[in-house]
Amino acid sequence: MKLFKSADLIRKSKYISRDLSWLRFNYRVLDQVQDASRGLFDKLKFLAITSSNLDEFFMIRVGSLYNYLDYGKERIDYSGLRELPFRRKLLDFAHRFVNDQSLTYLNELKPNFEKHGFNILKMADLTELEVKKADGYFKNTVFPLLTPMVYDSYHGFPLMMNQMLIFGVVTRIGNGIAVGLDGEAEKGQERLTFVQIPQNLTRFFELTRKDKVIFVPIEEVVREFLPRLFRNVEIVSANLFRITRNGDFTLEESDDIDNDFIKEIQVGLKTRKRGRVVRVEVEPNASPVLMQVLRERWNIDNGNVFVINSLIDLKGLWQIVRHPNFRGKTAKMPAPVQPLSLPEGAEENLFEYLKTHDVLLHHPYNSIEPMVRLLEQAAVDPHVLGIKQTIYRLADDSRVSAALLKAAENGKHVSVLFEVKARFDEEKNIREGARLEKAGCFVIYGVSKYKTHTKLLMIIRKEGEKVTRYVHIGSGNYNEQTARLYTDVSLLTTNDTYGHDVSEFFNVITGHSQPDDYEYLITAPKDMRQQLIHLIREEVKQAKKGLPSGIVMKMNSLEDKELIDEFYRAAKAGVPIRFVVRGICCLRPGRPGLSDNIEVRSIVGEYLEHTRLFYFHNGGDAKVYAGSADIMVRSFDRRIEALFLIVNPQLKREAINILMLNMMDNQNSYVMREDGAYIRQQPAPGEPVVNVHRDFFKRDEALLSTATPEGMLALLEVQAQRRLDVATAQREAEQTAALAAEALEAGTDDAFGEGEHDEACEDDATPVGHADEEGVSAGAVNA
Repeated sequence: MKLFKSADLIRKSKYISRDLSWLRFNYRVLDQVQDASRGLFDKLKFLAITSSNLDEFFMIRVGSLYNYLDYGKERIDYSGLRELPFRRKLLDFAHRFVNDQSLTYLNELKPNFEKHGFNILKMADLTELEVKKADGYFKNTVFPLLTPMVYDSYHGFPLMMNQMLIFGVVTRIGNGIAVGLDGEAEKGQERLTFVQIPQNLTRFFELTRKDKVIFVPIEEVVREFLPRLFRNVEIVSANLFRITRNGDFTLEESDDIDNDFIKEIQVGLKTRKRGRVVRVEVEPNASPVLMQVLRERWNIDNGNVFVINSLIDLKGLWQIVRHPNFRGKTAKMPAPVQPLSLPEGAEENLFEYLKTHDVLLHHPYNSIEPMVRLLEQAAVDPHVLGIKQTIYRLADDSRVSAALLKAAENGKHVSVLFEVKARFDEEKNIREGARLEKAGCFVIYGVSKYKTHTKLLMIIRKEGEKVTRYVHIGSGNYNEQTARLYTDVSLLTTNDTYGHDVSEFFNVITGHSQPDDYEYLITAPKDMRQQLIHLIREEVKQAKKGLPSGIVMKMNSLEDKELIDEFYRAAKAGVPIRFVVRGICCLRPGRPGLSDNIEVRSIVGEYLEHTRLFYFHNGGDAKVYAGSADIMVRSFDRRIEALFLIVNPQLKREAINILMLNMMDNQNSYVMREDGAYIRQQPAPGEPVVNVHRDFFKRDEALLSTATPEGMLALLEVQAQRRLDVATAQREAEQTAALAAEALEAGTDDAFGEGEHDEACEDDATPVGHADEEGVSAGAVNA
């Protein structure tokens, strides 16, 4: 398919490609590296994040594409492209991202290393004494771990590990005669040998030079002393490369959970080590002999080969960021503040407080401590009869897990559903589940073909003649570490309706129950999609009657076509719709006649936006839901998810306040254009600075007082007028530019004859990670 035809299909599609949208998200992360207001160590952190993001993208998303290509399955992307044209488009965009990533490292970060007390140097840049230290490190630590693996007619092609640094070494016997293992003389024969650098070695060898830290990439140390692995032979070339394998293994669907489900997962984990290669990163000017072998063995082409001009595997920069000498050099974030609905001292006896109050926690601005303390108190409270919990990802040295173990040891009934399909945490969850099971917990390892993604905790406590259910439900994991880095919301309550709904839902998850309905929960895979469609259509009814309406939703990803089509229909009916979507967005906003009434923004900054909050105006009696689900096919059809209705008036106001401040942010926000590119927002003249990652640490009573359905409508109207003003100004600017271009062309024709000229830029702001219809990246810059 020709490029112009691909571009035309992409342009005409009413959906944005999921994978191209994700790459644009990673450009927004890269934009943090180019933010002049950030310090160097924060920039290194964000650059490392772009690298780990890209690793997972290739393992899972590109791996998934190759599942279709390798097995001849049909696949049509949201952009309208079939498998092969889409592969070309996707890999081309990925190449451009990697190039921009390398340029950012080389041009914007590396020149500033020295003035910040460190440098990354090669062996040739070291003093004689420093070389001796590196030699000792290689001799005592590195050399014993290296295992050269030759590939020739006598030795098969070795297994190379996923995302490990590897040297491909071409050697040759010189003029002298040597005897090989086969007993025959070898002379002038080239051989290819692979040397994998173990992942348990640090990315850099560290040295101290006066008041500076010198980081030497581990591959430079190995390269310097490679001859010690190849005695009496000539090293023709030694090139570093790194491979990424398909990690998207598909589980066989089985209705029988007893069919050794855990072994099935473990088999899947092994396939990651042997999965097909989807990417090769290699240093420049690699040996043609090496590259020909790799291409043939792994059935790859130039699209899969990424020549890295900077540092292969930028995740290693974390070693610098976390170095003791640079502790405290990254941005200092404020300490968590007291939740609005939890007064000082109340968490000392949460059981007592929660009997009469609900609590909304907004992480990381509020600590996860109240939930953890409640669980720890439950583990030793003699009145607690049982604990039920779903677990997706746990922290290292988890206090949550420790509390569950303590509860089981104290004779309480503990039921835990461990999701063993939590990507990259499968082995950890299996191990932790086994520990709990050994302690006497009733452990369930996932639910057959569904991934349990919902976050639920229920504590059953006997209080006099009655039993009270203490419920915690939220959008984030029971993980004390990520709760300091991810934004999430969660609810603590003893409301009987929540207790009943959550009890019923646990019976669905762990048993064989199909309740008719829930009062405060919307669940998947049963009916979440249809329930949300119903809520959208209710807004349409209001709009068609000329009554106020509105939808505001915050999520990680927006991808489900059925919901997207409903949003389009609602927008055409006059419903104002605003989305705050951190990552993937397959909806195309601002298209005339389709989505004029829809605005999409993304917030990327200090914290990873993980909150899911859905607002429906509902004729002024707003319905606000929070929970674990995104607007994705997988959330509705392949996961166990729950959204909960926020019914407490004070907590509903807090949730509306969260959404409103997100919509007002002008420091971390990027507004999505119709073509899928994003423009970074800056305060307009006279507009106050709003930074959600700072302002949520403050209690703004004035703003909270406006967090009502009426306040939300007023904000929607103000922002709609602002969009209209910006669009009008943009059209006028385009008309002026067109007239100027015509005048210039006329002048050029008179003086020099007809000639070509560059097209004027569409607007004053340069899009972040913008790719034109041929996939050419304009880079990631601030508007």
